[in-house]
Amino acid sequence: MFKNIFDFDQQDLQDHIILTAYIAEIKEWDNRSHIERIRRYTSLLATEMNLPLNESRLFSIAAQLHDIGKISIPDSILKKTDNLEPHEYEIAERHTLEGAKLLRGSNSVILQTAEIIALTHHERWDGSGYPRGLSGEDIPLSGRICALADVFDALTTTRPYKTEINPLKALELIKDSSGVLFDPNLVKIFEDNFDDVLSIKRSVI
Repeated sequence: MFKNIFDFDQQDLQDHIILTAYIAEIKEWDNRSHIERIRRYTSLLATEMNLPLNESRLFSIAAQLHDIGKISIPDSILKKTDNLEPHEYEIAERHTLEGAKLLRGSNSVILQTAEIIALTHHERWDGSGYPRGLSGEDIPLSGRICALADVFDALTTTRPYKTEINPLKALELIKDSSGVLFDPNLVKIFEDNFDDVLSIKRSVI
Protein backbone atom coordinates (compact mmCIF):
# COMPACT_ATOMS: atom_id res chain seq x y z
CA MET A 1 0.00 0.00 0.00
CA PHE A 2 2.75 2.44 0.95
CA LYS A 3 5.39 1.52 -1.62
CA ASN A 4 4.96 4.26 -4.19
CA ILE A 5 2.95 7.02 -2.57
CA PHE A 6 5.96 9.33 -2.38
CA ASP A 7 7.40 8.50 -5.81
CA PHE A 8 5.98 11.77 -7.16
CA ASP A 9 6.12 15.39 -6.03
CA GLN A 10 3.95 15.78 -2.92
CA GLN A 11 5.33 19.15 -1.82
CA ASP A 12 2.29 21.18 -2.87
CA LEU A 13 -0.07 18.81 -1.06
CA GLN A 14 2.11 18.80 2.06
CA ASP A 15 2.24 22.60 2.07
CA HIS A 16 -1.56 22.78 1.82
CA ILE A 17 -1.91 20.26 4.65
CA ILE A 18 0.32 22.32 6.92
CA LEU A 19 -1.51 25.54 6.08
CA THR A 20 -4.92 23.98 6.66
CA ALA A 21 -3.78 22.46 9.96
CA TYR A 22 -2.47 25.84 11.10
CA ILE A 23 -5.83 27.45 10.33
CA ALA A 24 -7.62 24.89 12.51
CA GLU A 25 -5.22 25.40 15.41
CA ILE A 26 -5.21 29.20 15.16
CA LYS A 27 -9.01 29.13 15.37
CA GLU A 28 -8.64 27.63 18.84
CA TRP A 29 -5.33 29.04 20.05
CA ASP A 30 -2.43 30.64 18.20
CA ASN A 31 0.33 28.04 18.54
CA ARG A 32 1.58 26.64 15.27
CA SER A 33 4.30 24.74 17.10
CA HIS A 34 1.69 22.20 18.22
CA ILE A 35 1.33 20.95 14.65
CA GLU A 36 5.08 20.51 14.22
CA ARG A 37 5.48 18.70 17.53
CA ILE A 38 2.63 16.32 16.67
CA ARG A 39 4.31 15.60 13.34
CA ARG A 40 7.64 14.86 15.01
CA TYR A 41 6.24 12.80 17.89
CA THR A 42 4.23 10.74 15.43
CA SER A 43 7.26 10.24 13.21
CA LEU A 44 9.37 9.16 16.19
CA LEU A 45 6.83 6.61 17.42
CA ALA A 46 6.16 5.20 13.96
CA THR A 47 9.87 4.92 13.21
CA GLU A 48 10.64 3.22 16.52
CA MET A 49 7.88 0.71 15.79
CA ASN A 50 9.98 -0.22 12.76
CA LEU A 51 7.24 0.72 10.34
CA PRO A 52 8.33 1.15 6.71
CA LEU A 53 9.75 4.61 6.02
CA ASN A 54 6.91 5.57 3.70
CA GLU A 55 4.31 4.52 6.26
CA SER A 56 6.07 6.51 8.96
CA ARG A 57 6.15 9.57 6.71
CA LEU A 58 2.51 9.06 5.78
CA PHE A 59 1.40 8.94 9.41
CA SER A 60 3.44 11.99 10.41
CA ILE A 61 2.18 14.15 7.54
CA ALA A 62 -1.44 13.07 7.97
CA ALA A 63 -1.35 13.56 11.75
CA GLN A 64 -1.00 17.29 11.24
CA LEU A 65 -4.70 17.35 10.29
CA HIS A 66 -5.89 15.52 13.40
CA ASP A 67 -7.87 18.52 14.67
CA ILE A 68 -9.07 19.90 11.34
CA GLY A 69 -12.67 19.34 12.47
CA LYS A 70 -12.29 22.16 15.00
CA ILE A 71 -12.93 24.53 12.10
CA SER A 72 -16.59 23.51 12.50
CA ILE A 73 -16.76 24.11 16.27
CA PRO A 74 -17.97 27.52 17.57
CA ASP A 75 -15.32 29.87 18.93
CA SER A 76 -17.41 30.29 22.07
CA ILE A 77 -16.55 26.68 22.93
CA LEU A 78 -13.02 26.41 21.55
CA LYS A 79 -11.85 29.58 23.28
CA LYS A 80 -13.75 29.18 26.53
CA THR A 81 -11.42 29.49 29.52
CA ASP A 82 -13.84 28.01 32.07
CA ASN A 83 -14.88 24.37 32.28
CA LEU A 84 -17.20 23.29 29.50
CA GLU A 85 -20.79 22.39 30.29
CA PRO A 86 -21.86 18.82 29.40
CA HIS A 87 -23.67 19.94 26.25
CA GLU A 88 -20.59 21.95 25.24
CA TYR A 89 -18.40 18.87 25.63
CA GLU A 90 -20.73 17.04 23.27
CA ILE A 91 -20.33 19.78 20.69
CA ALA A 92 -16.54 19.90 21.12
CA GLU A 93 -16.28 16.13 20.68
CA ARG A 94 -17.92 16.43 17.28
CA HIS A 95 -14.64 17.74 15.87
CA THR A 96 -13.64 14.12 15.25
CA LEU A 97 -16.69 13.43 13.10
CA GLU A 98 -16.52 16.83 11.42
CA GLY A 99 -12.84 16.36 10.60
CA ALA A 100 -13.45 12.98 9.04
CA LYS A 101 -16.34 14.43 7.05
CA LEU A 102 -14.17 17.26 5.72
CA LEU A 103 -11.48 14.81 4.57
CA ARG A 104 -13.79 12.09 3.21
CA GLY A 105 -13.78 11.19 -0.47
CA SER A 106 -10.21 12.10 -1.40
CA ASN A 107 -8.14 9.93 -3.74
CA SER A 108 -5.00 10.96 -1.85
CA VAL A 109 -3.60 8.28 0.47
CA ILE A 110 -2.36 11.07 2.73
CA LEU A 111 -5.83 12.58 3.10
CA GLN A 112 -7.41 9.15 3.49
CA THR A 113 -5.03 8.50 6.38
CA ALA A 114 -5.74 11.96 7.78
CA GLU A 115 -9.45 11.09 7.75
CA ILE A 116 -8.76 7.99 9.86
CA ILE A 117 -6.61 9.96 12.32
CA ALA A 118 -9.12 12.80 12.60
CA LEU A 119 -11.85 10.28 13.41
CA THR A 120 -9.94 8.05 15.85
CA HIS A 121 -7.36 10.12 17.76
CA HIS A 122 -9.71 10.41 20.76
CA GLU A 123 -10.49 6.70 20.93
CA ARG A 124 -8.99 4.99 23.98
CA TRP A 125 -7.48 1.53 24.47
CA ASP A 126 -10.16 0.49 27.00
CA GLY A 127 -13.04 1.66 24.82
CA SER A 128 -13.80 4.78 26.86
CA GLY A 129 -13.01 7.24 24.06
CA TYR A 130 -15.07 8.81 21.33
CA PRO A 131 -16.76 9.00 18.87
CA ARG A 132 -17.26 5.26 18.41
CA GLY A 133 -15.93 3.71 21.61
CA LEU A 134 -13.38 1.58 19.77
CA SER A 135 -10.93 -0.41 21.88
CA GLY A 136 -7.57 -2.13 21.59
CA GLU A 137 -6.33 -2.95 18.13
CA ASP A 138 -9.72 -2.09 16.66
CA ILE A 139 -8.40 1.47 16.84
CA PRO A 140 -6.27 2.06 13.72
CA LEU A 141 -2.56 2.29 14.49
CA SER A 142 -2.31 5.80 13.07
CA GLY A 143 -5.01 6.95 15.49
CA ARG A 144 -3.36 5.23 18.46
CA ILE A 145 -0.04 6.91 17.71
CA CYS A 146 -1.57 10.35 17.27
CA ALA A 147 -3.61 9.94 20.46
CA LEU A 148 -0.48 9.47 22.55
CA ALA A 149 1.37 12.31 20.82
CA ASP A 150 -1.59 14.66 21.20
CA VAL A 151 -2.17 13.96 24.89
CA PHE A 152 1.50 14.42 25.75
CA ASP A 153 1.61 17.72 23.91
CA ALA A 154 -1.61 18.87 25.56
CA LEU A 155 -0.29 18.01 29.01
CA THR A 156 3.02 19.81 28.48
CA THR A 157 1.70 22.96 26.80
CA THR A 158 0.07 26.02 28.35
CA ARG A 159 -3.28 26.83 26.77
CA PRO A 160 -5.90 29.47 27.60
CA TYR A 161 -7.80 27.01 29.80
CA LYS A 162 -4.85 25.22 31.50
CA THR A 163 -1.23 25.44 32.54
CA GLU A 164 1.42 23.00 31.40
CA ILE A 165 2.90 20.28 33.58
CA ASN A 166 6.45 19.00 33.73
CA PRO A 167 7.24 16.52 30.91
CA LEU A 168 8.41 13.90 33.43
CA LYS A 169 5.11 14.19 35.27
CA ALA A 170 3.31 13.86 31.95
CA LEU A 171 5.30 10.70 31.23
CA GLU A 172 4.24 9.22 34.57
CA LEU A 173 0.59 9.99 33.83
CA ILE A 174 0.90 8.33 30.43
CA LYS A 175 2.57 5.27 31.96
CA ASP A 176 -0.23 5.06 34.53
CA SER A 177 -2.68 5.02 31.60
CA SER A 178 -0.89 2.25 29.70
CA GLY A 179 -3.40 -0.42 28.77
CA VAL A 180 -6.22 1.89 29.85
CA LEU A 181 -6.12 4.92 27.59
CA PHE A 182 -3.11 4.05 25.45
CA ASP A 183 -1.64 1.12 23.55
CA PRO A 184 0.84 -0.48 26.01
CA ASN A 185 3.35 -1.15 23.25
CA LEU A 186 3.33 2.51 22.23
CA VAL A 187 3.73 3.66 25.83
CA LYS A 188 6.81 1.43 26.20
CA ILE A 189 8.29 2.84 22.99
CA PHE A 190 7.49 6.37 24.16
CA GLU A 191 9.24 5.78 27.48
CA ASP A 192 12.26 4.08 25.89
CA ASN A 193 12.74 7.05 23.56
CA PHE A 194 11.86 9.79 26.01
CA ASP A 195 15.17 11.60 25.54
CA ASP A 196 14.22 12.07 21.89
CA VAL A 197 10.73 13.18 22.94
CA LEU A 198 12.27 15.82 25.21
CA SER A 199 14.56 16.95 22.42
CA ILE A 200 11.53 17.56 20.20
CA LYS A 201 9.71 19.33 23.02
CA ARG A 202 12.65 21.67 23.64
CA SER A 203 13.44 22.41 20.01
CA VAL A 204 9.90 23.23 18.83
CA ILE A 205 8.62 26.12 20.93
